[in-house]
Amino acid sequence: MSHDVQAARPAPAAPETPAASRRPGLGNRLLLRPEVGALVAALVIFLFFLVAAPAFRSMESFFTVLYQASTIGIVAVGVGLLMIGGEFDLSAGVITTSAGLVTSMFSWWFGVNLWVGALLSLIFCLAVGFLNGWLVMRTGIPSFLITLGTFFVLQGANLGVTKLVTNSVTSPDISQIAGFSSLGAVFSSNFGLGPVTVWITVLWWLLFVALATWILQRARSGNWIYAVGGSPESARAVGVPVVRTKIGLFMAVSFLGWFVGMHTLFRFNTLQAGNGVGNEFLYIIAAVVGGTLLTGGFGNAAGVAIGAFIFGMTNLGIVYAGWDPNWFKAFLGVMLLLAVLVNLYVKRMATARRTA
Repeated sequence: MSHDVQAARPAPAAPETPAASRRPGLGNRLLLRPEVGALVAALVIFLFFLVAAPAFRSMESFFTVLYQASTIGIVAVGVGLLMIGGEFDLSAGVITTSAGLVTSMFSWWFGVNLWVGALLSLIFCLAVGFLNGWLVMRTGIPSFLITLGTFFVLQGANLGVTKLVTNSVTSPDISQIAGFSSLGAVFSSNFGLGPVTVWITVLWWLLFVALATWILQRARSGNWIYAVGGSPESARAVGVPVVRTKIGLFMAVSFLGWFVGMHTLFRFNTLQAGNGVGNEFLYIIAAVVGGTLLTGGFGNAAGVAIGAFIFGMTNLGIVYAGWDPNWFKAFLGVMLLLAVLVNLYVKRMATARRTA
């Protein structure tokens, strides 16, 4: 007896999905970009003030907005990196004033070149940043509490030491001390570009944003920052130097705070000891509005820069429109709430699309 035996045919292999078709669509890729929401908000606010404030429409006003944004944006870059790394620094505002006071009073009291005072001030600020990071990592206490303590210490020392040295709450005028012109050229100079004046802080701001972008996107330390912000335990398990990365981020914030402090000092020649209080929240708002998550592990430098630009537009747009500037803080609060809600919504929508 014969049987027709038919060999079982192997099931046809599923067609290989082209790599391009596995890539998320353009809409998903845009939703995954932290700065997209901030960019849309910046365009809306820009168009709004173009209509509402005629004085806002000139090139001079635009570069004034850029200058205003740069004074916040420089420190906000460091604060944004620190938040991506999963930490906060509430001493970032007051340390700008500490930097200027250390420089001015040390050079004035001892009669030394301002370059010496600026170098001493830089060492002081880096030491504060190192101490913040070391205490956070050593004790496990949330950075919110550690840097809140540093904030009060610096604020009290600024007022107490300034009054002890000068018998007032104002630092001495440093315009006649050696080194003033050269340091002023580095930190507070400007130049004409046609009908507008460009402050050097705008160029420094763009440079710091470009450097931070390169670090986050191209350097190994950028991967470390995202890793320690997303999951410190997992990052430590794969060999990421968590302690060194976080301490470095705190020191970066202090360095940028020192930089802005030098700008303020050499532009106005003198400082009020109580300045800088409250600016730490502006830096955090700029980072959050720019798409940085409060939970860490997500964000980029471009988004933080756009957040600072929104701050500059809002701050000056209200003035150009002739409105009561007392409403500025209320506007900032509303903007922060909207940014947090939009970021949460966008993140959930992007996650849902990826898992669909």
